[in-house]
Amino acid sequence: MADFIYSPPGSAQGATRILVKPNLGYPKGPPVTVGMSVLSQVLQGLRQASPQAEILVVEGVCSKLSLADIAGKNGLYDILDKGMVVLDADTLPCVAYPNLSPQPVRYSEMWAPKLLQEVDCRISVSAFKITSLKKQPLVSATLKNLYGLFPRAKYKARSAHSRGQLHRPSVPQILQDIYFSIGHLFDGGVADCSQKFISKDWRPDVGTGVEIGHVVWGHDLLAIDRRACQLAQEPVANYLDPIEQLRQAG
Repeated sequence: MADFIYSPPGSAQGATRILVKPNLGYPKGPPVTVGMSVLSQVLQGLRQASPQAEILVVEGVCSKLSLADIAGKNGLYDILDKGMVVLDADTLPCVAYPNLSPQPVRYSEMWAPKLLQEVDCRISVSAFKITSLKKQPLVSATLKNLYGLFPRAKYKARSAHSRGQLHRPSVPQILQDIYFSIGHLFDGGVADCSQKFISKDWRPDVGTGVEIGHVVWGHDLLAIDRRACQLAQEPVANYLDPIEQLRQAG
């Protein structure tokens, strides 16, 4: 962990615009959200790869607080340089991304920021979390982190602060649609496994942290999430095998 130096994907080299999606949806520090030390290393690595790039830090929160308030509380602004901008995903123009899965679960297309099409490189930077839904463990890492990019106005259910529609029929199943609509566009990811967050129920901001002392990064979100589960000594996330099978079939 102390030796973590981020190596960006090739698409970041000489890029004009880079999108970074951190896990910062809640006004709490790690392990509920990504640690600023890890995120800072990622941003520094991207800056070294592309000194002139505009780096866009994009998140959509799951809280009554605004992204600006959460970013300030968590110390995000302290690690940004002049070429880095924070954007609230819920305020961005969205377009429909086709679901390229050979077997869509629920959505034939999904709406997400048009900005994903307008950058040269996309990186997901997540915490590593275990919650429980319907008595089944749910892993949140670099793929689940992409939930924050979807507009709450379109995907809300009972609560206006969350994206409840993306929990039906289940999160692992919807993650298939997410991967094949926007997940496949991501050039790489980073899972902050300094600690793993364990919740006794569905709440992703109420629980305990357990030291792990690792950071996992690479070019393939599925491979990153699988390795993070292994290092955390947790069962492999149940969404991984179905998505990988579909990817091979497609």
